[in-house]
Amino acid sequence: MVEKNVVILQRRMVIFLSVLLGMVLILLGRIGWLQFVNGERMTAKMAIQVKDSKVLQSPRGTIYDRNGRELAVSSLTKSLYANPSEIKDPDAIVPLLATLLEMKPEDVREKLTAGGQFIWLKRMIEPAMAQKIQTAIKEADIKGLGFLEESKRYYPNDNLAAQVLGFVGTDDIGLDGMEMALDKVIKGKSVEHSVDTDSRGTPIFKSIFTFAPPKQGKNVYLTLDSAIQFIVEQSLDKAMITNKPRGATVIVMNPHTGEILAMANRPTYNPNQFYKYSDQEWKNRAVAYNYEPGSTFKSIVSAAALQEGKLTPEERFTDAGFVEVSGRRIQNWSGESYGNISFVEVIKQSINTCFVQIGMRLGAYKLTEYAKSFGFGKATGIELPGEEEGLLFDPKDMRDSDVATMSIGQSIAVTPLQLITAVSAIANEGVLLKPHIIKEIRNADGSIDQEVTTQTVRQAITPETARILTGLMEKVVSEGGGKKAFVKGYRFAGKTGTAEKLQDNGSGYSAGRYVASFVGFGPVEDPQVAVLVVLDDPQGVYYGGEIAAPIAGEILGQIMRHLAIYPQITYQVPSPKETPQAERDVSKEIKAPPGKVVVPNVTGKSIREAGDKITQVGLSIVPIGTGVAVRQSIAENTIVDAGTEITIYFEPR
Repeated sequence: MVEKNVVILQRRMVIFLSVLLGMVLILLGRIGWLQFVNGERMTAKMAIQVKDSKVLQSPRGTIYDRNGRELAVSSLTKSLYANPSEIKDPDAIVPLLATLLEMKPEDVREKLTAGGQFIWLKRMIEPAMAQKIQTAIKEADIKGLGFLEESKRYYPNDNLAAQVLGFVGTDDIGLDGMEMALDKVIKGKSVEHSVDTDSRGTPIFKSIFTFAPPKQGKNVYLTLDSAIQFIVEQSLDKAMITNKPRGATVIVMNPHTGEILAMANRPTYNPNQFYKYSDQEWKNRAVAYNYEPGSTFKSIVSAAALQEGKLTPEERFTDAGFVEVSGRRIQNWSGESYGNISFVEVIKQSINTCFVQIGMRLGAYKLTEYAKSFGFGKATGIELPGEEEGLLFDPKDMRDSDVATMSIGQSIAVTPLQLITAVSAIANEGVLLKPHIIKEIRNADGSIDQEVTTQTVRQAITPETARILTGLMEKVVSEGGGKKAFVKGYRFAGKTGTAEKLQDNGSGYSAGRYVASFVGFGPVEDPQVAVLVVLDDPQGVYYGGEIAAPIAGEILGQIMRHLAIYPQITYQVPSPKETPQAERDVSKEIKAPPGKVVVPNVTGKSIREAGDKITQVGLSIVPIGTGVAVRQSIAENTIVDAGTEITIYFEPR
């Protein structure tokens, strides 16, 4: 009996061990199959199930003006995402999310039911709003939602230099202006970060939030001066109200370096909300607007004729009031005849008939050659997108009538930047420079990565010719058609322009539509700035000398005070009974019309003292820095509207 039981037990042990051994062999076979035969495919499948990746973007570099004032900055914001596979009942949370996110319920529902493991609900949410949303989600115990940090671009000065700066899209891609031109330079680094997830794709331990994004991109310093830019834009805003042009452009350049100190356009836009505006408002007319320059181009014709010996300043002309060339009749803008007249008067009064005579002396080839020498017909190469090249004749195809019209700045097209660059060459002793708007590029640690220096293009005319022409152009401002640009105590040179405007289809000129302009520079003794004002299709008075010249004069006067370039006038020593000039408050002696006030001088004052003085006269103060006032955005004794904001810059002393 015992032996029988032992045999049965042994048999059972053999069966058990055989089954166990079989299971082990099957398991080993399966492991071998998974490891060696199907290993790569299964590894990839597992990685998909337990790994996810998110591309994180570090902040863009900051764009500054030449003095270190921020023009475009980046900050971290929160973006809300959803894992649709985790949300069991989307309809239950749609009303709450639609309210919190200020979205249409149907849009929220579409996102939540899209499937997958990741979808953006709303991006670039301001911190205060993100905190409110986060609290509401937690209180409602909603699963499948989370926040990621993203970099958002801000423009602290709103529309200041908007077309120069451009804007950035939601995917941190520069879409216009410097943001687009320097996208690869200032854009932060993007890093694909691997995240551990569960089988549903949810990050384990919120590992994505522990990831430190890479350092920001390089910083850019522009040649712009924010104070000069503010002066220009304020003047442009007044011109838009007074003259009601379809568009307007002002450029301020340093003629000795080619640096752009200000570049402004109207209409304009706020890059913080660029999506609310049209592409015409985004357009940088300073580089992307082709127009006939009119009489401002006569400065180039004069330069060519003087340089070629076809003209002397003392020469006299006979003006009959009109001239006919190849069957085309050209008359003076005034419709008058000036008779026997010197060239000094010709350029002062911008007499068309005499400039036609000068152009005919030069001929098609020389006229075109000098136009090209001054940079027309070719893009300047400035670091801005969308630059146009303008339009010149091919001299071999020019008729005499083409030479005649080109001599008075018609039948050709230029950009505002080309024109101010050419006139700046006259101010720079005949040397044409390449204009630039980038001063330097710095790494995140502050070290200089790239410094942009002055680049000479060519010697367009000799220094002697440039000096003679400068003297003639000074007469235009002091005595001629540009005298509304005159600023007491300063010597400026310039040229006015009034050109008929082409029809939109290019088939001819539009009746009653003009482009009014003025270009000038100074002080004549050592030109520090050149200014161009272009008003496209103004309403009412349309002559450049009447509406563009006074804008330029206002801008030039304020820039001189901003740059501490003092008037070249002689003061008499006061008698003992008089108050010394330094102690007198000149602003109290100037009478402002109703609704206007005179800007006081607050240099040397503390923030409180400056604030009191500014507000007492009915203005608003915008303080920048600490210490005592060293500079103000609008110069003393300027008459402005009551309530105008005055930016005061303070520095420790």
